[in-house]
This record gives sequence, C-alpha cells and structure tokens, in this order.
Amino acid sequence: MTSNQPLYAQVEAALAARLGVDLHPGDRLPTEDELIAEYGVSRITVRRALQNLVARELVVTRRGVGSFVATPRFTQPLTALTGFVEDMDAQGVNSRARVLSVEEIGAPAAVSEALRLPPGEAVVAIERVRVAAGHPVSYDRTYLPQDVGRLVAQDDLENEPIFALLENRHDTPLVEASYALTAETADATVAEALQIPTGSAIFRIERTSFTTGRIPVDYEILHYRGDAITFTTRLPRHDVSDGDR
Repeated sequence: MTSNQPLYAQVEAALAARLGVDLHPGDRLPTEDELIAEYGVSRITVRRALQNLVARELVVTRRGVGSFVATPRFTQPLTALTGFVEDMDAQGVNSRARVLSVEEIGAPAAVSEALRLPPGEAVVAIERVRVAAGHPVSYDRTYLPQDVGRLVAQDDLENEPIFALLENRHDTPLVEASYALTAETADATVAEALQIPTGSAIFRIERTSFTTGRIPVDYEILHYRGDAITFTTRLPRHDVSDGDR
C-alpha cells in the first residue's frame, strides 16, 4: 500500500487486478483476516474494499460463507427468436458448446406433445453445456424429430449452433417459437453441469421452435444460471378506452 489513494481503494484495486489471473469466477476470495494480514490494513478497510467490489458486480458475498468472484452477467433480449451463439455474438462474447450426449430415445410425454409426435416415437436428444467467455451459462436439452435430428447429430455440435444447422444446412427455416420461463432451483444434474451449488437459482425455459407451416421442429429445455443472465423485453401497451385510463 504505497500510493496516495485511500487504503480501501488500493486494496480494491489490488483485488480487482487479481480477478481473471489467480482468482476466477466462482473462486472464494481470501478471508477478511487473510486480507488484513496480506495488505497490512484494518478490518474496516478490507470491508469497504469488498463492498465496492460487490457494488461493481465483480464480487458476490454469501452470508456465513465468504466472498466469491462473480460470474460475468450477460443480457438476452426476448424480442426475437435467436440462439445462444447469436445472443453472445451480439455482445462481442466468445461462446461455444460442450456436448454431453447425443442419442435416440423414445419421446417422453412432454416432448411428443411439443413436437406433435405419437407418444414414444423416436427423437434425437442432444445434451449440451453452453459456455460464454469461458464460463458455463446454460445447460440445454434439445429434442429433434428423428429425420432431421439424425442429420444434425452428424454435424459439429461443439462449434456449430443447431439453429444455424437447421436453417443453413438442412433446409429447415425457423419462423417463430413459443417460450415458457420459470424460476427454479438447480437439481444435482443441472448444478454439476453449470458448476454451481445444488439449490442455486436458475431460469428454466421451455422453447418450441416452428418451421414453415407452423410445424414444430425443435423442442428445448434450457437451464440458465440465475447469476449469469438478465432477460429483457419491451412490451407495447394495448389499446384502452378513455374510460379505462
């Protein structure tokens, strides 16, 4: 601590400089006592430095547990049908997929209903973790009808988005989608995939995408980290009579 800045600002700057170097998203910061010893400052100085990092959304605190490096937060507008890669590209963020499994299964009831298939009919199920800026953001289960699903299953799913494959390679334009978004907590499977504690807050989205003729062609269950995504939209006010204003 040698500059003319207040001590708390120096500790704040020193900790901020370590983020992404030896401290990464999800890592626990040193304890207050450890920081006091490391920087030779008072507890109130350390606490103010941490409070400022929390205010900058660089650090999060968990009562009784400690302070942790925050996961980068991304914004996804819900104004048009877009895929994960398109959303990240719009923000200048590098993204990729980590494929966990690709298999043919008998369609569960919810899947057959969404894709308008007979119960138990074969579908291709794809399980992926979507990664942005090097961090897991979404855990996805995608279900495709068998004919187009078999084609997509042969593609490079690590690097090529399914939406782009459907539209550009497999002659399946996407024209609209239905969304259902709920707030939930992560079960053990989702928590492991997203590298978060079981019970953490997540957004669960069911999305059915339709091709020409409003034929359902892609049904997904998406699980977004609650600490990594902000969904935004803009809603017009419906026409109302003067008496309702």
